Amino acid sequence: MASLGRALWRLNKVTTAVARLPTITARSLVTTPSLRSDKLFVHRDTFENNPNTPFEFTDKNIQRIEALTLNYPPGHQAAAVIPALDLAQRQNGGWLPIAAMNTVAKMLDMPKMRVYEVATFYTMFNRDPIGKFHVQVCTTTPCLVCGAYDVLDAVEENLGIKNGETSEDRLFTITELECLGACSNAPMIQINDEYYEDLTVDDVHRILDMCKRGETPKPGPQSGRKGAEPAGGLTSLKDSSKLPGPGHGVRADL
Repeated sequence: MASLGRALWRLNKVTTAVARLPTITARSLVTTPSLRSDKLFVHRDTFENNPNTPFEFTDKNIQRIEALTLNYPPGHQAAAVIPALDLAQRQNGGWLPIAAMNTVAKMLDMPKMRVYEVATFYTMFNRDPIGKFHVQVCTTTPCLVCGAYDVLDAVEENLGIKNGETSEDRLFTITELECLGACSNAPMIQINDEYYEDLTVDDVHRILDMCKRGETPKPGPQSGRKGAEPAGGLTSLKDSSKLPGPGHGVRADL
């Protein structure tokens, strides 16, 4: 009993000493919240997107893929994986089910995982169903300083849905994206394959209303300027009659 009492006495002293130590505040090196979304990388089987979902290329697309593989040496047909996936997505109404990825893997004699790696890396591949009109809004720096979020707000207001959502009638999907490469014509949006640039809020409503009516808005700059010429007008090369035409400087025998 005496030894037990001494042990308890020592334990009490140690506990008291520890309690008197100064408190040290731990400082984390990570100050931003970690991203816990599995949206970009992880597949979850659903009724309309699972390995047993029927998918077969049309005869025309099979011919296209075979022609693409001829651009590469024998044994390197996997280099055609990106255009093959793009054909699959276009054939499937704008999105890429896992069954289509498996079909591409089989056609190109690739491990399925290699195809999944490509499909999850590029944002051009949509792994969930989207609307008929995929409205992609660029909010990277040049567009940001030119009012990209005003454009995004106008898109959401017009369509009645938020970023990442699809309308109930499956007509529109909104996606916020990184740079789409039209920095000189900011702000801009991409609808399916077309760019609409130099946008104002009124332009956004007009373009989307035309899509709703089944009309085709004219792509390109909406401000009236040509391409990416200076927004304030040309400062040089104003007289087009003095500009060299096609073939200038080319050998006559070519």
